[in-house]
Amino acid sequence: MMGIVHHASYLSYFEAGRVEYMHRRGVDYMSWTERGVHLPVIKAEIGYKRTARFDEVLIVETCLGYLRRVRLRFDYRVLRPVDRVAEELVARGSTELACVDNDHRPRALPADVIEILMSPETHPRPVDQA
Repeated sequence: MMGIVHHASYLSYFEAGRVEYMHRRGVDYMSWTERGVHLPVIKAEIGYKRTARFDEVLIVETCLGYLRRVRLRFDYRVLRPVDRVAEELVARGSTELACVDNDHRPRALPADVIEILMSPETHPRPVDQA
């Protein structure tokens, strides 16, 4: 239907939320890849609650759902601001990622990576003003 955000776009919103989560913890993802630490998505789930329209301002909340030896999950909420204090849930979902090496074989998450992923934000970034 014209004017409605395509369902697959939410995966891009989740990726943007995940990248921002990393940036706010000071992660330079390229330095991880140079060390042979790759985090491909191996599973994604999305539950749609409301439609979103093109050019709407949306908020993507991202948090670490769980962290295991080789796998981790990020949880997301996509919200639409209703007014200055209220938000409406548009979608919620999660992505599960696996840590793999340069040959795409599973590897344990390094201790420093675990520490960073579990840490609070250390590099605040300006909020988008729409």
